[in-house]
Amino acid sequence: MRRLSVGELAKKAGVGAQTIRYYERIELLAPAPRSPGGHRQYPPAEVARVRFIKQAQSLGFSLEEIRGLLRLRTDPASTCAQVKARAQEKIAAIEAKIAGLEAMRSALAALARQCRPGDPISACPILDAMQGGQAPPGDESHDK
Repeated sequence: MRRLSVGELAKKAGVGAQTIRYYERIELLAPAPRSPGGHRQYPPAEVARVRFIKQAQSLGFSLEEIRGLLRLRTDPASTCAQVKARAQEKIAAIEAKIAGLEAMRSALAALARQCRPGDPISACPILDAMQGGQAPPGDESHDK
């Protein structure tokens, strides 16, 4: 079985070589054996592992959460229900972020509606609200 260099692994997995080194440094990848010249030599199966990490990141999982998913993936005692529970936790976190973003959008839109283009900068309701740290009238989202 032919081993892969850092560059080859990175190219096949669609990431940069620094990403591979970083994943190894934070132990998402096992330390690669070294050639007599000191170069890392990865088994071809690491391509799938790096792709798994990148796909999990694209779904919003942190590297620490991915570490837990990788442990579940390799533990024969793990169940799909455990993975589902983590996915549901991530969905709840995403929904909370969406709610926060919608509140920010609503607050900014309310401020923008108050803004009259001909007014001087000293009367800008957007800047006034930022200076005063207050939400616009009618907006109940505080410190989100």
